[in-house]
Amino acid sequence: MPGGYGRKKGARSKIKKYKRKVWLCHRPKDTDQIQDEIQKSIETGIPADKFEYDDELPGGGQFFCVETGKHFADAKSLADHKKSRYYKRRCKELKEEKYNQDVADAAAGMTKEVLPPAHAAEKKG
Repeated sequence: MPGGYGRKKGARSKIKKYKRKVWLCHRPKDTDQIQDEIQKSIETGIPADKFEYDDELPGGGQFFCVETGKHFADAKSLADHKKSRYYKRRCKELKEEKYNQDVADAAAGMTKEVLPPAHAAEKKG
């Protein structure tokens, strides 16, 4: 007759290689993606929060928050969401300047500034 398990259930729960990789599938959209969608909707004149009815989406896709990229089941839950701390933080992040390659180069220390020579040529005279 087989015995019990050698370890207690959940003994490896804090070891990183045994954790499930679920953070990637529930990850929200990045701020630059949302800024691109907002800019595109401004250029085309089509509002970013209007969707055709879709049974797959919560609330048929009719209640959508552009700033966070989430669908809601009804208008009340969307209104409650717009009062939340998460929504207000995301709106504040979206007002910041869009992240670009020049900012990344500057953060990495790869500046493009021209420095004066270390040993200037002496004047004869």
